[in-house]
Amino acid sequence: MREVRASRGQGQSPSGIGTLDLSWVMLLMYVLAALELACLFMQFSIMPYLSRRLGLDSVAFGYQQTIFGVLQLLGGPVFGRFADQRGARAAFTLSFLASSALYLLLAAACSPALPGVALLFASRLPGALMHTLPAAQMVITDLSAPEERPAALSRLGLCFGVGVIFGSLLGGTLSSTCGIQCPVIVALVVNLLGAILSFTCIPTSTKGASARAQASLPGKPKASLLDLKAITCLLLQPGVLPVFLVKVICGFPSGLFMVMFSLISMDFFQLEAAQAGYLMSFFGLLQMVFQGLVIGWLSGHFSEGALLRASVLVFSVVGLAMPVCPQRGHRQHADQGRLGLRHGACGRRERLL
Repeated sequence: MREVRASRGQGQSPSGIGTLDLSWVMLLMYVLAALELACLFMQFSIMPYLSRRLGLDSVAFGYQQTIFGVLQLLGGPVFGRFADQRGARAAFTLSFLASSALYLLLAAACSPALPGVALLFASRLPGALMHTLPAAQMVITDLSAPEERPAALSRLGLCFGVGVIFGSLLGGTLSSTCGIQCPVIVALVVNLLGAILSFTCIPTSTKGASARAQASLPGKPKASLLDLKAITCLLLQPGVLPVFLVKVICGFPSGLFMVMFSLISMDFFQLEAAQAGYLMSFFGLLQMVFQGLVIGWLSGHFSEGALLRASVLVFSVVGLAMPVCPQRGHRQHADQGRLGLRHGACGRRERLL
């Protein structure tokens, strides 16, 4: 497909392709994002059970999840600059190839004939380049007009919910019925298919002509991917740093929840992989409804700053309420245990009489 060569309003959209092709490219972005998220949550649903089968405790599981998060944090700016310089096609292809490498190592870790613990930790390394969702956000921002952009980006929340629902459901069901290696192999095949679709169907670049001309001014040296000065200048632009800090601060409890939820559901509530997948699918359904439908409607009635403050407030309230649930569940288990002991004592007393 041809590159982007013109701007649409104040936004950027391809003029080398027609309106129908433009809609098809955006639809492909949503499909690829949903597929990648589904594979990611298939991985999340089996990771604690695979770690436990390999003999790792909760602390070691936290270490390998922390490695994955740190690599994603460090690789994000590099991947962003790669996407700006090489275009959407290269960015999506690189992300799906990195995901394929992760699932290949994870599938090898499931084999009892190989060093599973070493391969499990090695499978975290490609996570530095797994950024399909930010790449989709970049493309949708480039291809949508400013007045359509909030609704277009909110549909990625719909894709997130779809990924959580089907990924958690498939991960738990396939691991329970076909073995723990089955979801990983399915995710590997899906990501290889995503890499092929990215390389063949996505435009080389979705940036406008003005952005490309500015990047290729005569006499201007081309910045490298690891140019820390360019990354710092981007963060210091007006309005960028506050949003970045809010995203990082809010992402910490969200990531902690995603890591610890599987362990809590397995150790505290004694849920099987399929049951934990059903619960995560319910969370994904709520996420899909609110991010895909409610946020798009609210963005037309309230400012982005108001929505951001409201979301942080709701996040904080939910986070403060969550510790009550395990305590209440623990009290219920204790009450049931005391009730069982009481019935057992009464039964023994009746037999003695």
